[in-house]
Amino acid sequence: MININNLTKSYDPTKRAAVADLSLHIKSGEIYGFLGPNGAGKSTTINIMVGKIVQDSGTILIDGVDTFAHSLETKKIIGYVPDEPNFYEKMSGQEHLNFICDIFDAPVEASEKWASLFELSGALGDPIASYSRGMKQKLGIVSAFSHNPKVLVLDEPMVGLDPKAAFNLKEALRQFCDGGGTVFFSTHVMEVAERICDKVGIINRGKLLASGSFSELRSRQDETLEQLFLELTNEE
Repeated sequence: MININNLTKSYDPTKRAAVADLSLHIKSGEIYGFLGPNGAGKSTTINIMVGKIVQDSGTILIDGVDTFAHSLETKKIIGYVPDEPNFYEKMSGQEHLNFICDIFDAPVEASEKWASLFELSGALGDPIASYSRGMKQKLGIVSAFSHNPKVLVLDEPMVGLDPKAAFNLKEALRQFCDGGGTVFFSTHVMEVAERICDKVGIINRGKLLASGSFSELRSRQDETLEQLFLELTNEE
């Protein structure tokens, strides 16, 4: 479903690339966790994937379609949650969801079950400016699910969520993939990645250090994902 081939992006030619010759292949039905320290290249990869920035070289294919050559077509099948939830804050939550559903030509009723799941229904009439950080995160997640995407691309989706919302999101991601969807998300929370991901990739300084299931990557049976992450990034 997601094929990243030799992806490279540099913001300054005099410095190391933010992402260097990255290749990943993620199947339908998989939850893929993208892990790395701050500045590793996670958000750059995601921003290229969703069309916010353009790569220097390499390709990303989603459902067989090139995200650069056919940007609009691929955006139609992606649900995206950025690392910082930014909205037109004079809108109400409901007006925002109406706006999103109009863009994707989806029935607004599709957003109702997600708003209910994340306990946001009662606040949809309020201006987004009045929302807490966690409520804005929930609104972003509801928006991403609302148009029935094939792929969810999430940049640190657990940030700001209360424990119940975080649990519901993990359950929703699993159900989404069990139904044939694909999830690509970055996180710093190793316990979350270890618990819900089918595969993980560890990136540092723009280079992929390892990719595969946790059982494939660990060198000892008692090793945690956190220990593996620290070993690989410290070696790098």
